[in-house]
Amino acid sequence: MTFVRAAITETCNAYQGMPSTVEDLPTLADKLEDIRRANVDHHIELIKAAKAEGAQVIGLGELFPGPYFALHRDEFFRDMAESANDGPTVSTLRHVARAQEIVVVAPIYELDDFGKRFNTAVVIDADGSLLGNYRKLHIPQGHNERGAFDERFYYQAPPVDADTLLPVFATAIGRVGVSTCYDRHFEGVISGLARAGAEIVFSPAVTFGAKSRRLWDLEFEVDAARHGVFIAGSNRRGSEAPWNQEFFGGSHFVGPDGRLENRSAHANLVVADLDLGSLDGGDGSGWNLRGDARSDLT
Repeated sequence: MTFVRAAITETCNAYQGMPSTVEDLPTLADKLEDIRRANVDHHIELIKAAKAEGAQVIGLGELFPGPYFALHRDEFFRDMAESANDGPTVSTLRHVARAQEIVVVAPIYELDDFGKRFNTAVVIDADGSLLGNYRKLHIPQGHNERGAFDERFYYQAPPVDADTLLPVFATAIGRVGVSTCYDRHFEGVISGLARAGAEIVFSPAVTFGAKSRRLWDLEFEVDAARHGVFIAGSNRRGSEAPWNQEFFGGSHFVGPDGRLENRSAHANLVVADLDLGSLDGGDGSGWNLRGDARSDLT
């Protein structure tokens, strides 16, 4: 397949029963399934809307089944973690992907068979089959001028395994890789996915702050040009009670030749047409960065 119409989401927590203060967050402890259901239902509608606009693949946002809870330490949110194989979110989306005939990249909060938690993107093919998952490699812990992020309290980085760290999935629309949020800053992630054959890299994120906003527009453009891939950067937009941290959005697609036009009129979708065939046609600049790279420097 040469031309692919792809979509990403740009939205935030859809659950309407959030408390007004951080101190009242524990009242949500028995509402976690309601939170998950509200967000999954919201994203099912976005998947259907994207399909109606001709999308053949859609990338959902980082940790989309809930609010971005890593702004604060609340033990009960750890109970939102679920299986990446047969948990409620994945099971539901497999049916949706098959019914809509669309490839879905679904970033969830994973609980594995050993009780460990990961920030995981599950890749579901257009026939509903589960192709596998990518676990976020780099877990941030810090703060900027806008707020703090305490992700290591909730999940960990996966163990080192060269065969599974940077998987590329052969989907109905092409070869898909994932680079989740903080991963995009690290040398070797996009290049490794490109070397493994990725044509489209989905980069779901929950990010905020001045430096992140500036690099959001720079890193994807450079990586797409340097490594010959399409990159889909999906960030939350708006704020979520009770933390009220503003997420800047800025979701977009970029290819080796620059940013792609958003063809969607939907407020929570970005849709673009990707010419995957152009990745095999050589670089119009005459450069061959991969072929001309010196092995003693890489």
